[in-house]
Amino acid sequence: MTTATLISTNDFCTWHQVEYTFITSLREAGLVEITIVDKTEYIPETQLQKLEKMIRMHHDLDINIAGIEAITHLLDRLESIQEDMRTLKNKLRLYEGD
Repeated sequence: MTTATLISTNDFCTWHQVEYTFITSLREAGLVEITIVDKTEYIPETQLQKLEKMIRMHHDLDINIAGIEAITHLLDRLESIQEDMRTLKNKLRLYEGD
């Protein structure tokens, strides 16, 4: 992975005005991935949207790490259920076409 697709955690924290410990807490909870290159921590570009959503939950709604973890788990579960429903609907369409 090149550093072109990575954002320094220091730059991210400065830009979003968030404490580094918040990012660390999210990483320890397994909610965000951090990549280390040459002893510098980076956030993969693929994690940005997810991380920014968690920051908004924390700042705007005053939700703590445990709450963010629960909400993220429920949203992931909901997305999985919706994907299962799409798959089942597509299979049902095959049988209805007969």
